[in-house]
Amino acid sequence: MTVLDDLRGGVVISCQPLPDEPADPMRDSYVQAKVAASAVLGGAVGVRINGVDDIAAVRQVVSVPIIGLVKHGPGPVVITPTAGLAIDAATAGADIVAVDATDRPRPDDQPFAQTVAAIHEKTTALILADVSTLDEGLAAAEAGADAVATTLAGYTSPGPGPDEPDLALLAALTARLDVPVIAEGRYRSGPDVQRAFDHGAHAVVVGNAITSPLWLTRRLLAESGHRPR
Repeated sequence: MTVLDDLRGGVVISCQPLPDEPADPMRDSYVQAKVAASAVLGGAVGVRINGVDDIAAVRQVVSVPIIGLVKHGPGPVVITPTAGLAIDAATAGADIVAVDATDRPRPDDQPFAQTVAAIHEKTTALILADVSTLDEGLAAAEAGADAVATTLAGYTSPGPGPDEPDLALLAALTARLDVPVIAEGRYRSGPDVQRAFDHGAHAVVVGNAITSPLWLTRRLLAESGHRPR
């Protein structure tokens, strides 16, 4: 049994402030710990947390698995782009570390497989490979990732991404991989979650649609045609 078994068939709540809004008052470790604890009280089987300080704060208040990550750098790879940052996340309390496993250049120029090996050697954390394509998912599993997530589907090409989850990628990954595949990226409703499980998801991550008042307010105003005063 691993922490991935604890996630099977459940919903993971991503508790992260918007990355492009440094003034967001939710950008506070104490606040994020409360958000995570509330999500767990509501039935979340795990939480996804960004940043060493937030991971450590959340670890104090929840016993469910933490998928930890450290966003760093100007990009294009920002989700735990180095083994060192992954080790920091694990040391702070992450049971699983999410790592960008796309085929884009990494800031340390290390192959993803080498990053995986270093994390496995120096921590007990499992590795969740965040990918955007089927080929990236297959390569990540071959490199030793313990699970694969569709987190970056629609976000690695220029221009605005789609508004709907990439169920086709999810289905393709679950059909080809032996490791668990976690659905993430624009899952915002109960029907979205059910469709993910229907397409073979091991677990489903839901984020802004639950944990970001800033994102929710902006979306509601945009959909209603009203502008902020």
